[in-house]
Amino acid sequence: PSESYVVQKYLHNPFLIDGLKFDLRIYVALMGIDPLRIFMYWEGLVRFATVPYAWPHESNLDNLFMHLTNYAINKNNENF
Repeated sequence: PSESYVVQKYLHNPFLIDGLKFDLRIYVALMGIDPLRIFMYWEGLVRFATVPYAWPHESNLDNLFMHLTNYAINKNNENF
């Protein structure tokens, strides 16, 4: 009852909006399995990268603004 989990999957060929990676977060709480009881928070969250996405390559792997959507990283980009 006191354990928490995060479930996610890395997509190698991500959907893009205007060339930017994004993620959608929907928060749910699984309260029981038999019977199944799931509660969903109606307000989700959308986060965007701040540099247009390019397929991962040695020359761009260190560009966190391109590959990650974390607010803590992208807030430091001049395009944020």
